[in-house]
Amino acid sequence: MIIRDGQREDTIIYRVESNDSNMELKEFLRKRHKFSSRLLSKLKRDESIYINDKYEKYHQLVKEGDIVKAVIKEEPSEFEGENLPLEIIYEDIDIIIVNKKAGVVTHPTKRHPTSTIANAAQYYLNKKGIYCKIRFINRLDRETSGLLMIAKNPYAHHVLSEQMQNNQVEKKYIAFVEGVIEKDFDTINKPIYRPTFESIKRTVDPRGQDSITKYRVLKRYTNATKIEVELITGRTHQIRVHMDSIGHPLIGDNLYGISSELIDRQALHASYLKFYQPRFDELVKIVGDLPEDLKALEDKLNL
Repeated sequence: MIIRDGQREDTIIYRVESNDSNMELKEFLRKRHKFSSRLLSKLKRDESIYINDKYEKYHQLVKEGDIVKAVIKEEPSEFEGENLPLEIIYEDIDIIIVNKKAGVVTHPTKRHPTSTIANAAQYYLNKKGIYCKIRFINRLDRETSGLLMIAKNPYAHHVLSEQMQNNQVEKKYIAFVEGVIEKDFDTINKPIYRPTFESIKRTVDPRGQDSITKYRVLKRYTNATKIEVELITGRTHQIRVHMDSIGHPLIGDNLYGISSELIDRQALHASYLKFYQPRFDELVKIVGDLPEDLKALEDKLNL
């Protein structure tokens, strides 16, 4: 079982219970506590796995009452820290969740090498004395606002990535789309395809990856609809592609729809995350409020 005392971002501590007694150390970490093969290999190379404060090899059997400690020696970060505004709405020993503003890039690219969420998060963590790589659990397009989850260590990244792959992370968005949607709710199950490696725009195509989006109508306006969207899969531009495919592109989406005088970006906000805290296995629910530009859009649509 996990021990509350002594935990750090880079140190995970367990007490062996009776039902795990006589299990090999490697199996105790891999099967009982979801350590990845990659992390286990790293801990072995670094000789940083201990039983009762003594370094042990993986074939060692654990006994009831043993204290098992894994110390993760971090790799150098690839991002430079920058002192930039960063709205953190949740933080624990393993993760931070940032409320990203529209127009801010998630991580450096050739076109946007600096002033990203990754740079800001690196500065924030380093200032707290936490020297770790920045590992994103989810990504958001530049013009999409909302909740971004960042892992502080490779263990949390692996466990949360597994939750994502197993559909255990619930991700919901608020979107405003063109036209009035007649159905109160529906599921869009259409494959999404990238025509060429250079293509930014995706299309619905049988050659693409399986992609599933659920939505429900929150409010109908004269020529628009406010919806809540839940991603079952997580493809690039998935909501934008799927809503366009049913004739209701996002308001302001000039790639899949048309630009709008009502707002200068796609009207999409990552508003909700539900997941299990990776170390303590406790359910966490996070809600992010609509940003001011989407509140202003809503006011205009209500006129």
